[in-house]
Amino acid sequence: MSEVEVLNTHRLHGGTLRYCKHDSASTGTPMKFTVWTPDGEGPFPYLVWLSGLTCTEDNFTTKSGVYEHAARHGLAIVAPDTSPRGEGVADDPAYDLGQGAGFYLDATQAPWAPHFQMYSYVTRDLLEAVDGAFPLDPARRGVFGHSMGGHGALTLALRNPDLFKSVSAFSPIVSPLNCPWGDKAMTAYLGPDRAAWRPHDACALIEDGAGSSFDDILIDQGLADNFLESQLKPELIEAAAAKAGRKVTVRRQEGYDHSYFFISTFIGDHLARHAARL
Repeated sequence: MSEVEVLNTHRLHGGTLRYCKHDSASTGTPMKFTVWTPDGEGPFPYLVWLSGLTCTEDNFTTKSGVYEHAARHGLAIVAPDTSPRGEGVADDPAYDLGQGAGFYLDATQAPWAPHFQMYSYVTRDLLEAVDGAFPLDPARRGVFGHSMGGHGALTLALRNPDLFKSVSAFSPIVSPLNCPWGDKAMTAYLGPDRAAWRPHDACALIEDGAGSSFDDILIDQGLADNFLESQLKPELIEAAAAKAGRKVTVRRQEGYDHSYFFISTFIGDHLARHAARL
């Protein structure tokens, strides 16, 4: 397990927020994350937040307003970066590929494969690092996220119900098999064979019976979201769940967009749901 280096600490809502860095064996790069823990000995139940396209570990940490709710429920919060970065790491000038756009999968194609191993990073390196360095309870761990990170939260939870006991999402990409963002990223990272994409598509995973222990997955979606019809398509996950006899609750929020203003409005509901399950 790699050593965690604490870069900065801040007192916040009766707990401690730390900006951290460690070396990841999966990505072959240093990776950054934040962790907030309540005061006390722990071990604390905790949530891993996965951010969306273009984000770092900082966006959620500074904009979401999550820690006030985390303090109320006694939950710790971990928020990693969205991709490997640095010297010699492949990139693309577009915002929806390369650095800041890891899609929480393990790339198999050049030039991405050497470093873009975000599925292994989150499910192994990150969890081992935070469980080893902080007073967290790995038996009471949930995952949630936004947009590309909503896709990450859903797919990682559905594939790893042993690692995550609860899951929710804001404006997730529910089916990379059926949207332009997915087409572009999956083709680049995994190649043209769409069968290789299925394990990274929440709708396909539900159709295939994955993660049946999740009793009711909460999704919040803003109706003023400019990506709603072209990229996000929440009706697809409702249809997949109905067909599979599974419960997914999609709440459509009138007037809300794709931003952190939307997330900060409803983050308290998500924390309460996770706390009840953890």
